[in-house]
Amino acid sequence: MRTVPLDEARRFPFWQRPAALLLLMAMAMPVAFATWSSLLNNFVIEVADFDGADIGLLHTIREIPGFLAVGVIALLMFIREQVLGLVALAMLGLATAVTAHFPELGGILTVTLLASIGFHYYETVNQSLQLQWIDKARAPQVLGWLLAAGSGATLVAYVLIVMTWERFELSYAFVYWLSGGFTALVALVCLVAYPQFEAPDPQLKTFVLRRRYWLYYALQFMSGARRQIFVVFAGFMMVERFGFEVHEVTGLFLVNLVANMVLAPVLGKVVSVFGERFALAFEYVGLILVFLAYGGVYWFGWGVMLAAALYVIDHLFFALALALKTYFQKIADPRDIAPTAAVAFTINHIAAVFLPVLLGLLWLASPGAVFLLAAGMAAVSLILALMIPRHPAPGNETIFAGGLPAPAE
Repeated sequence: MRTVPLDEARRFPFWQRPAALLLLMAMAMPVAFATWSSLLNNFVIEVADFDGADIGLLHTIREIPGFLAVGVIALLMFIREQVLGLVALAMLGLATAVTAHFPELGGILTVTLLASIGFHYYETVNQSLQLQWIDKARAPQVLGWLLAAGSGATLVAYVLIVMTWERFELSYAFVYWLSGGFTALVALVCLVAYPQFEAPDPQLKTFVLRRRYWLYYALQFMSGARRQIFVVFAGFMMVERFGFEVHEVTGLFLVNLVANMVLAPVLGKVVSVFGERFALAFEYVGLILVFLAYGGVYWFGWGVMLAAALYVIDHLFFALALALKTYFQKIADPRDIAPTAAVAFTINHIAAVFLPVLLGLLWLASPGAVFLLAAGMAAVSLILALMIPRHPAPGNETIFAGGLPAPAE
């Protein structure tokens, strides 16, 4: 497979450029992952009789590969980033495809672990490639469009589920095979159809942990901690408390997708115009209010329509996470992007390894308390986000740096 410098590749027709490859991967990954997510709560409750503790354990297992994402650095000594990302994407697809063939706790945990290895290693490499291949000036907008493309591809899958699940009495096995097989096929096609794109700055293949990135690391840690509340318990609440069926959960996901397709490019423009500090502060203020309202659903008996609206609003705030990517892109040494992406993914998943199972036990006693804790996490994130300078750069990583030259480390 031939290697093409990034500058030369930009003269190719669009479908052969690095941006086209990023676009294809952005559309392929969520078809498997989002379909798995939309069916998961119904699958584990109806087929495996999960309770809150079981779902917490499942998501703890799912997050272990994220905690071990730093292993990407070792793999990059033997395999190119682009190849590793596509192999991991294919692994995600294949593991998703066979999920329904393992309907007991042990089998579900094993297949989930394999799918998670593919997902987290793909995401680690994909984030690195995005920041290396996309120009800084255009990064917020392009990242917004990539989010919108992923939402659009997933929208097609969800529409098919909503329209056909009851009418044709589809099985979990059929839907998992179709969505996972699609993702694996796209990954294999990309693996053979595209050359290897060579970024201008060779990436360090060693462990990188720099003091001047401390705020980025802290924000990643808090992002991973509060994300678990939404991923693990927000959807579980809709099924356990309000009795949502597969097509109803998927319909809720459809609303999320349409909103993301419309708003993600807009949010990318917001980050570009107003900066990362404003975007992240806005996100965390919104999340504080959303999580407090989630608690009210349990404590005060607020209804299903409010819970559904909160679910959609909560999901929309995830699009602003692109501001964290562009913040790092602006402060980073270009050679640090790949190893720091791996380190950041590990930091992001430290809390994810133990938090779901602990919160699963708390859920059995007081679901509202889980969301109150999440509001506290969002408040800590808000304090950290306010430490980002208006114009981050090497040597101006935080409001305390004072625009000094970036130290040698």
